[in-house]
Amino acid sequence: MKTKRRKFIQMLGANTAGLSLVPSLTFGSSETAMDAGEDGQVLFIGDNVAVADTTYGRVRGFIMKDIYSFLGIPYGANTGGKNRFMAPQKPEPWKEVFPAVYWGNSAPQLLDNFFSSNRYLAFTDDWHYDDVSEDCLRINVWTPAVKDGKKRPVMFWIHGGGFTSGNAIEHPEYHGENLARLGNVVFCSINHRLGPLGFADFAAVGGEKYSASGNVGMLDIVAALEWVRDNIANFGGDSNNVTIMGQSGGGAKVCTLTAMPSAKGLFHKAVALSGSSLKAGEKADAEKLGAYVLKEAGLSASEIDKLQAMPWREYYAIANNASRKLREESGIAAGTGPGGGGFRPVMDGVYLPQHPYYPEASPVAANIPMIICTTFYERSPSSFDSSLENLTKEQAKEQLKVIRGFGTSVGEKASVVYDAYEKAFPNRKPIELVSMAISNRKNAIAVADVKSKQPSPVYLAWFGWNPPLFDGRLRAFHTLDIGFWFYNTDRQLSHSGGGARPRKLAAKMAGALLQFMKTGNPSVEGLPAWPKYSAAKGETMVLNDVSIVQNDPDREARKALPET
Repeated sequence: MKTKRRKFIQMLGANTAGLSLVPSLTFGSSETAMDAGEDGQVLFIGDNVAVADTTYGRVRGFIMKDIYSFLGIPYGANTGGKNRFMAPQKPEPWKEVFPAVYWGNSAPQLLDNFFSSNRYLAFTDDWHYDDVSEDCLRINVWTPAVKDGKKRPVMFWIHGGGFTSGNAIEHPEYHGENLARLGNVVFCSINHRLGPLGFADFAAVGGEKYSASGNVGMLDIVAALEWVRDNIANFGGDSNNVTIMGQSGGGAKVCTLTAMPSAKGLFHKAVALSGSSLKAGEKADAEKLGAYVLKEAGLSASEIDKLQAMPWREYYAIANNASRKLREESGIAAGTGPGGGGFRPVMDGVYLPQHPYYPEASPVAANIPMIICTTFYERSPSSFDSSLENLTKEQAKEQLKVIRGFGTSVGEKASVVYDAYEKAFPNRKPIELVSMAISNRKNAIAVADVKSKQPSPVYLAWFGWNPPLFDGRLRAFHTLDIGFWFYNTDRQLSHSGGGARPRKLAAKMAGALLQFMKTGNPSVEGLPAWPKYSAAKGETMVLNDVSIVQNDPDREARKALPET
């Protein structure tokens, strides 16, 4: 019985079965004790356990399997009331020890029917949400030690969800404990403002007071990075070795940060997963949307401060109605054209002087090494619909005409695009070719091409590992790779299925990430030598059970995609 329980504990938290794949790393006493056949205490919390200093006051966390965990530490003040639409303010210092033992509030966002609308998706993604409020500027820290004088590399994780949803622990695979233990690093994750509270540009209608309003969600992230700069040494971290990393919307935020002068010097490496972003919103479009919000609220410019006083849900309804009306009156689709991009960072000429990677890369991150990764099947239409699994070639082409692409919508070029992908990948099923076409790497390649002109290297990855769940139909879907980078395939079983097979690749990918954090180069034992990317060759690390380096394997297929 003791042996079975020991293996169960290892599977849930320590993932020790895969640790032998990285023999150079050392681990804490709790794992050693379990390996020795003892079933000892793994969670510690008390008055004098896991206490650390910050510039605003002391915090108390807990120790789980030798990793110190601090959850929900304030890095900024409440963003409601007079602070709404304003650049983030410092939190008020506290006198008593702050209980950093539970997640901070998620930023305001609309969650009605979010979890129940697709029960299979809810099962697979295993969403985690708690209280939602404007008092949301919180940071989580996992570290092997506090106050030991060591300087460990720091991972700074930025959640996905576009610019409108998500939080720092939305999925279990976001958890930082395993990576902190595996690589002897410090792991941080944050919540920040989203949607029309984070990215509504009222500069034109509200004047100087509202000059930052279109980018306050990004300024929150900068404030969190400043907190890391000022405090992470107390948590065993090195403020001069910070890697920012995000997936989907978080990847777009990473790209945006690389163009923000206020973020310069606060991070030293960057990783963008499935969220490469060439451009931010245009100033004129964002300001027009802000004017529509004010009009929808029935307010004049002199009354704009009333937007700060209304309940956030009331304001959200007004802002989203304004965005919809602007799209309808402009005759454009959501996500495209003037105002169609909705609430997102804006190239305002001040906080974001230029687009991150268009027409050229911002000089802010010229010396920042970068990894860009996407998955083969960011969107797989048959994941939860087995009737699509055995489409014929002609049926697949019809699907490709009407389905909205994750990267690029194909439309009337469907037949040409399908044929190009079939030629490049002759062994794929029709439904797989549909998925690859709508999940194409066009944006990722465009960012990599521009970034490769800078002095610092960019490394490209393409994740193709397929999980065995839902009869194998999930494939290498959007978000799946996160758990591999963070060595969490046994923490989010609903993505990987768990066990030795995903854990083996996770050890290699997490090892590459840790090596990148420490040196700026992801080459690591267990994977092929990882060359830096060049536009001429398109060097790409294809990540799978057996990983290989290929030179731009989908280049000819991408040429068939429509221009955007």
